[in-house]
Amino acid sequence: MADYTLLFFIALAVNVVVTFRSSALWKKVCGSTQKDDETTGTPEQIATHRVLLRKYLIVYLLATLSDWLQGPYVYALYDAYGYSQHDIAVLFVAGFGSSMVFGSFIGGMADWGGRRRFIVIFAIVYAASCITKHFKIFEVLMLGRLLGGVATSLLFSVFEAWLIRSHADAKLPKHFLGQSFSSAAYGNSVVAIAAGLMANKAASSTTMEPVSGELVYVGGFLNPFDIALCALIFCGIFCASMWEENYGEEQKSNGREEEKADDGRQTNWYDGLKNAFVVTVRSRDILLCGIISSLFEGSMYIFVFMWTPALTTLIADKDVKLPFGVIFSTFMISCMAGSSLFSILIAQIKGEAMAVGVFATAACAMALVALGQTDTIKFSGMLLFEMCVGMYFPLMGTMKGVIVPEDKRAAIYNLYRIPLNFIVLFSLLTDLTPSMSFTLNAIMLSTATILQAILMTRRLHMNKMSDLGEKSHQKVIAEKEETQPLNPGEDVI
Repeated sequence: MADYTLLFFIALAVNVVVTFRSSALWKKVCGSTQKDDETTGTPEQIATHRVLLRKYLIVYLLATLSDWLQGPYVYALYDAYGYSQHDIAVLFVAGFGSSMVFGSFIGGMADWGGRRRFIVIFAIVYAASCITKHFKIFEVLMLGRLLGGVATSLLFSVFEAWLIRSHADAKLPKHFLGQSFSSAAYGNSVVAIAAGLMANKAASSTTMEPVSGELVYVGGFLNPFDIALCALIFCGIFCASMWEENYGEEQKSNGREEEKADDGRQTNWYDGLKNAFVVTVRSRDILLCGIISSLFEGSMYIFVFMWTPALTTLIADKDVKLPFGVIFSTFMISCMAGSSLFSILIAQIKGEAMAVGVFATAACAMALVALGQTDTIKFSGMLLFEMCVGMYFPLMGTMKGVIVPEDKRAAIYNLYRIPLNFIVLFSLLTDLTPSMSFTLNAIMLSTATILQAILMTRRLHMNKMSDLGEKSHQKVIAEKEETQPLNPGEDVI
């Protein structure tokens, strides 16, 4: 069996080195005097960004803490209630189906109704989902999965939309947005490790016992959900008190202004979904961005489902148990290293080009997991993939921040999750072996690499044409000024 403890410390050492290299402390130690506003910013911009990022991380990390606390114990709780594997599969499919169906229009409602308001709604809905876990009633648990699907759609769209718009409102340079996404991804990994340890301690501290006949339970596997409930309460309170409200920008669609209310927003909640779908289908860049993100995140979910059986099947002695806590922590440390590596590379490489390399590396990592004959090789491929995951989130967040129009951002982000949920449902409803699953991942990531190369070429060509157009416009203005006759009495300077 692989020495997972040794691999953990190797990953930790890599993370420490990369994180130190990406930190401000590196510049102080190395005596860097770089003051270029293109990569740093003015003192006012830095101070504004620091305040904005602090407000965002407090709320966002509480939201992700609640999500990480629940994840490891959902299946275990249903199993402890005595439900069959088929019933548990039905509950899981209901959750992803809910995210796919309700998520298709919930983002448009957030663009229209206010993103801060819908993050508070996220906290309420997810808290209600946590409460349903106490009931050993299939219909109530099904309701909880439906609510959880709605909350998940909001978690992975509205937070990001609020952050991007807030950067635009603060008139911060684009590179600050990449720094924010990198910090959020790094913090998310730290929270994941802490949540795993916290949930494990809480779940083992007491036993699960009924308090009302055989229908309502407390303790045991329910403790992590109760902690998540508390985190969500604070998440909603801090969001309502610290964040400013923002909406999608007012823009024109097909040459005609969309119907607006007196304050400039759309009058119908479904306008966001309808217009987002039209814009996504008509814009090749937006469509490519969505397909790429669905392919990568779909492979990520399949990886989450399949890494355990992939490693377990390689153990000759079935009495030997894998150190799942160490393995999970190693994954998160690799993810943290990836987000720090993004902070280093984004200063030298454009995001579109970096994405091609990240997706290609992830495809090779999945091929290594699929074809590897030992657990050491497979686990090394998994760690390489997790590092790519750490780079992906700030990278894709920055790319989508430029490509996706502001007025339909949350709606389009949720449209992106529809094919993602199809991929997840496919993996849940089919009996693919781990080897077949990781081969499918390698194929999807290879496809994403090709599509990203196409998107990069299109963006480079678009930027080049934009620069040429701007230069041509300036030249015409200069020629007009040179040939324009002077007004009587005008002095020549």
